[in-house]
Amino acid sequence: MAASSVAVLVMAASLLLLLLPVAWKRRRRGRADRHVIIVVLGDVGRSPRMQYHALSFVKSGFSVTLMGFCNSRPYDELLQNNRIEIVSLTELRKLAVGPPIFQYGVKVVFQSVHLLWKLMCRERAAYICLQNPPGLPAIAVCWLVGCLCGSKLVIDWHNYGYSIMGLVHGPGHPLVLLAKWYEKLFGRLSHLNLCVTNSMREDLAQNWGIKAVTVYDKPASFFKETPLDLQHRLFLKLGCAYSAFKARSEPLDPDTERSAFTERDARRGVVSHLRGRPALLVSSTSWTEDEDFSILLAALEKFEQLVLDGENLPSLVCVITGKGPLKEYYSGLIGQKHFQHIQVCTPWLEAEDYPLLLGSADLGVCLHKSSSGLDLPMKVVDMFGCCLPVCAVNFRCLHELVKHEENGLVFEDSEELAAQLQMLFSSFPDPSGKLSQFRQNLRESEQLRWDDSWKQTVLPLFMDT
Repeated sequence: MAASSVAVLVMAASLLLLLLPVAWKRRRRGRADRHVIIVVLGDVGRSPRMQYHALSFVKSGFSVTLMGFCNSRPYDELLQNNRIEIVSLTELRKLAVGPPIFQYGVKVVFQSVHLLWKLMCRERAAYICLQNPPGLPAIAVCWLVGCLCGSKLVIDWHNYGYSIMGLVHGPGHPLVLLAKWYEKLFGRLSHLNLCVTNSMREDLAQNWGIKAVTVYDKPASFFKETPLDLQHRLFLKLGCAYSAFKARSEPLDPDTERSAFTERDARRGVVSHLRGRPALLVSSTSWTEDEDFSILLAALEKFEQLVLDGENLPSLVCVITGKGPLKEYYSGLIGQKHFQHIQVCTPWLEAEDYPLLLGSADLGVCLHKSSSGLDLPMKVVDMFGCCLPVCAVNFRCLHELVKHEENGLVFEDSEELAAQLQMLFSSFPDPSGKLSQFRQNLRESEQLRWDDSWKQTVLPLFMDT
């Protein structure tokens, strides 16, 4: 095993020596001022902020190379743009041999060499824009390529990689401490730093010596309330695969289309909500350790008991979207529940269907609890773009996004969430209720969209560097 590791390191050093003369020639040809390379050492299709960056750069006159794992389909607008080149990186799956530290070391070396090769084979860029996390080993590799090719390194701090590792291994684990040292050391070598909250900006400045600019996540233009006819079409489509969206009873007129929530009149073609329809609750997740879905399941059990006790509450359809490592675990827990008035489904939606679902829902629930306490859940940003009120679990900087009693509610545990569900869905769908009030507040608030926000905050930074 040791011999294999040495061999890989020798190959990496040899590759670097071979690339040096290529880099020198490219550096002498002058910098490509209107080209940006965006690096995501993760799934591009599940990295909306970096996709938004790519589209915004193109709209501002840049050409873009977007690198990452291509496990999920990116936005169609990105795929159809001839000024965006998507370069697929190879993901090394978990090795079946050797101790975990050896497996991790081999993975880091492989990713370093592979990313170095891919970057050096591209047309040179004025900027290399990197998503962090994951930043190990990408920060060092991107910095090295920048030195060789005259590109400036930009890091977009979404969170800290070491804090996410700490959820699995514990904060005192040697790998976690090494990752923290690495992020701090190489993060300081960047030319420009962006981050997602003011709290993170302050932490980077005070504890890392890194000056960053806060660029809040904003919803893209396609996150908006869904018209009723599109809701109906979506529910019918989802009903083909998920029983929760199917009609509970057949209409008297066989030509009438009916879902669990809506029906289209056969003669007039008008779509309306069904009387006595269930409430649609939506949550989205990456199924990782920083989201505890047992909180939601416990709250749903309490809600079910309230219904059984005769409270004036609707049935619920709870849709939890997303992919991730803990999905199978939580699907097992969901399967053990025997709800009578609640249906839970966990679909993976097509990219174009996700905003339509958010724009059709009655309430969003967010269980994201930041590993560092310094990042904000983009899923809530998208929900707000659709004027969807949210109940969100509390953590350190959530107040920068969710305003308690204005655009939603903040909770600490399952008891509090259950009480909030009871209050919000009391006499549903009452147009004068709290849920409708929150939605109206979101409609009336000035919600800046990503493109406008990007032009105001990000574009000037790239014009000045």
